[in-house]
Amino acid sequence: MNGSLGGWFSGFLGVLIFSGSLPATRVAVGDFDPTFLTLARASIAGLLAAAILVVLRHRPPARADVPALVVVALGVVVGFPLLTALALRHVSSAHAIVFVGLLPLATALFAVLRAGERPRPVFWLFSLLGSAVVAGYALAQGGAGSLLGDGLMLAAVLVCGLGYAEGARLSRHMGSWQVICWVLVVSLPLMLPLALWTLPADLTSARWPAWLSLGYVSLFSMLIGFFFWYHGLSRGGIAAVGQLQLLQPFFGLALAGLLLHEQVSPAMAASAAAVAGCVAAAKRFAR
Repeated sequence: MNGSLGGWFSGFLGVLIFSGSLPATRVAVGDFDPTFLTLARASIAGLLAAAILVVLRHRPPARADVPALVVVALGVVVGFPLLTALALRHVSSAHAIVFVGLLPLATALFAVLRAGERPRPVFWLFSLLGSAVVAGYALAQGGAGSLLGDGLMLAAVLVCGLGYAEGARLSRHMGSWQVICWVLVVSLPLMLPLALWTLPADLTSARWPAWLSLGYVSLFSMLIGFFFWYHGLSRGGIAAVGQLQLLQPFFGLALAGLLLHEQVSPAMAASAAAVAGCVAAAKRFAR
């Protein structure tokens, strides 16, 4: 398998894993406070990442890479999980998942600003069209949506796009699993004490679906998914492989309907399909 094809395959696996994040978060915030959930998932993943680095005896990152690792941590370890957890108290996971349609554009923008990529002008046309469809859908929801929830999801998309692009840039010389492991370890001295401080007084009140969801977002969304995702972005191109994120609404909407019994309206499905079409066209002009 050549580097480009391998990058696309790894990126696809990463997207598939991430697609379960919002439905799982939606279940978890039913029993856990969003702040505790954000801190707990990062702490659990950070402890696992530290164990991996110790067992494999991996050397510490170069001092010059530490600021970039902090930026990635603020984007994907703190910002995106916290903002989405807060947003999901105001909107359904099916509604929030459609906002993932903006992630390819955000990732591509930061690929230009931080990684020096230069997609062709037609790429931006289709990316903007896809983003316009998502924004139009959100505005058309009216009472079904939430201004606060939508704003939190937009902020989550921006910080996540930055974290994706910066992490992929680092992966080119550090390695994909090494980047996310060190990002989580860098975050651990802050996240673990805060997680213990916000620990609920009565953990027995949390139901088993919430515990399973916490396990999923900790192990898969926070750690394993990034092994594949950063590998895919670094091998296949950040702006190009980043377009695979448009598959998340399809997978995520299906999971929300199947597992959470949330209604997936025809308008919601049509919006996701239209955005996917725009990004599929943009992919041809990513380089």
